[in-house]
Amino acid sequence: MRRLPVFFLIDESGSMLGEPIEAVRIGVQTMLSSLRQDPYALETAYISIITFAENARTAVPLTELVSIQAPEFKASGQTAMGAALKELAQAIDRDVRKSSPDQKGDWKPLVFLLTDGSPTDNLDAGIEALRKVKVGTFVACAAGPSASTDHLSKITESVVRLDTLDSNAVKSFFKWVSSSVSTSSQKIETGGLEVKGLNELPPPPPEVQVVV
Repeated sequence: MRRLPVFFLIDESGSMLGEPIEAVRIGVQTMLSSLRQDPYALETAYISIITFAENARTAVPLTELVSIQAPEFKASGQTAMGAALKELAQAIDRDVRKSSPDQKGDWKPLVFLLTDGSPTDNLDAGIEALRKVKVGTFVACAAGPSASTDHLSKITESVVRLDTLDSNAVKSFFKWVSSSVSTSSQKIETGGLEVKGLNELPPPPPEVQVVV
């Protein structure tokens, strides 16, 4: 079976403390519950969650939807976004199945990054590591007034913005992400085609503004 790997990079830095990190926790749980109701996603989508603050870590390795448990999110420290990209590259290299003469490998990973700030480490090193692996659509979300879209546009052509990090805005973002994963899974299951870019994902809600 060819899986659709979906990676989430979630900012857990100190500025996310309080309502923002609680909104992310609820948003992730709601998204996972929604995807479990989707037969296409259940068939193909495997989820991994990488968190980053002072360092980056794989909080949830690539796991099928029926088995995944949302991690505990705790906000503190800085914003090691470069380390998060390195962690992502390592996870893709390690966990995404490659094609062989006998069978096709997994589909190219979908990636969603959510941050409320700017990187405090070497972002370029993370971008360089990411270039060495195959990635499908990569959506980066700048959430809140302090988030930098300039840094995110170095990572990907698909950048969106949330003006605020309140529970309603974050809920809307994860609801859109859930629809995007469902659309990607359905396209793969019914037509054997991968989603290529924002224009092939569902239209984002008003809270989610396309930057690039």
